Amino acid sequence: MSAPTRSTVLRDAIGLGLAVGLYGAAFGAAADAAGLDVWQAMTLSALMFTGASQFALVGVLGAGGSALAAVGSALLLGTRNTVYGVRLVPLLRPRGVLRRLGTAHWVIDETTALSIAAPDRGLARLAFLAGGASIFLMWNATTAIGALGAAALTGPALAALDAVVPAAFLALLWPRLRAGFPEAGVQLRVAVGGAVVALALTPFVPAGVQVIAAVVAVALAGRPKPRAAAR
Repeated sequence: MSAPTRSTVLRDAIGLGLAVGLYGAAFGAAADAAGLDVWQAMTLSALMFTGASQFALVGVLGAGGSALAAVGSALLLGTRNTVYGVRLVPLLRPRGVLRRLGTAHWVIDETTALSIAAPDRGLARLAFLAGGASIFLMWNATTAIGALGAAALTGPALAALDAVVPAAFLALLWPRLRAGFPEAGVQLRVAVGGAVVALALTPFVPAGVQVIAAVVAVALAGRPKPRAAAR
C-alpha cells in the first residue's frame, strides 16, 4: 500500500465527509420546522443516520402526515442501504457482532461509493471508516446547529423553512438526472414516474401516503429490459 494512494483515499473520504456532513444543518432546520425539538432531531441523526430517510420522515410530519406514514416513507427509502450492505460485506469483511453492527450503521450512499471506488480491500476499509466517521461526526454536529439556529428564526425566515425539504430532495436527485451520470435516462424515467404518481394522489390521500405509493409503483414497474443488440 503506497503512501500517496493511502493519502489520496483519506483526502477524498474526509473531504466528501465534511462536505456531505454540512448538509446536516438543513436537516436540523427541517426537523425544527416539522415540530421536532433539538434532542429529537439529534437522536434521529445519531440513530437513523441516513439523510434521505431522515428528510422523508420530517417532511411527512411537517406536511401533517401521520407518524405511521412518516416511518413508512423513511423505511422504504432506507431499504437501499440493505442492498449496499450485501455488496459491502465481502469487501469489508467485518468480524464480530459489534463490528458488524457498527459497520451496518455507517452503510450509506457515500461510504458505499467510497469503498467500491477504492483500488483494493485495505483501502476500501480505510475509505469506509474515514468517510463514515467524518460524515457521522459532521452530520450530527451540524444537525444541532441547524435545529438551534432554526429555533431562533421568526417571520419570513421561519416560513422559508418550508422549502428546505423539497430543496434537499431536489439537490439529492439532480446529479442523477444529468447526462453524464450512468443510466441517466433510467433515473429520469423513475423520477418522472414517481412524481406523476405522487402528484396524482396528493389531493386524495393523507400526507405521506403518496410518497409510499410512488416508491411502490416505481418498484413494481421494475427496471427496463435492455434492448437486444442489433444483429
